[in-house]
Amino acid sequence: MTTINIILIDDHPVLLGGIQALLDSDSEFSIMATGGSAEEAVKLVRTHVPSVIVMDVNMPGNVIKAFTDIAQMNEGKTRVLAFTAVAGVDYAIAALEAGAAGYILKGSTIAELKQAILAVHRGDTFISPAFANKVLTGLRTEKLRRAARENCRFSVREEQVVRLLMTGLTNREIAEALTISDKTVKHYMTIIMQKMNVRSRIEVVIGAQKLGLVETAAQRGAIN
Repeated sequence: MTTINIILIDDHPVLLGGIQALLDSDSEFSIMATGGSAEEAVKLVRTHVPSVIVMDVNMPGNVIKAFTDIAQMNEGKTRVLAFTAVAGVDYAIAALEAGAAGYILKGSTIAELKQAILAVHRGDTFISPAFANKVLTGLRTEKLRRAARENCRFSVREEQVVRLLMTGLTNREIAEALTISDKTVKHYMTIIMQKMNVRSRIEVVIGAQKLGLVETAAQRGAIN
C-alpha cells in the first residue's frame, strides 16, 4: 500500500491536532508537517513536497494565491485540498479556479475527508456532496460567461454605443452624443445584436448587464 504524504494547514491548533491524530491513526496517510498560515503552507510544500496539502480557506495570508503557487510548484506534484467551514459557492469557485483540486467542508466526517484526500491524490476533483451541484453549476455559469465575453469582442465605437444604450438613450440621442448619423448607429446596433445573438435593444441591455460587458469595456479604458 502506498502511503500518501500530507501537510495540514489550519490556524486553529485544536482542530489541527485532532485532524492530525485521526489521519495519523491510518497507515494509509503520513503527516509530514503542519502550519497555520498561507505563507507557511508555501514554505512547507517547497521543503517537503507532499502528495496532498489540506488547508483552510480563511486564515492569515493570501490563501488563494497560495493555492495557485502550490499548484504550480514542484511540477504540480502536490495537490491542494481546501478544508473549510465556508460553504459559500463563490469561495469554492475561487479556490478551485486558483488551483485547488478539492473543496471539503469541515462539517464532513473523517471518512469523507479521507475520501477527499484519496480522490485528489489520484488526480480527481472532490467537492463536498452537500453543495457540489451548486458549485458545479456556478463553475459552468462562469465558464459560459467567460466564453460569451470572448465571443463579444466589441470595437471601441460598439462599446460606446452599448454603454449609451444602457443609459436609456434612443438611437438619435446616441447618434448626437457620438456625432454620427442615425443610420450609423443602426448599423452598429445590428452588429452588436449579431455578436450577442439577441434580437432586440432590451436583450442587448440585459445581456450586457449579465455578462459584465460594459464593466469590462470601462476597465480597458475604451469608454470615456
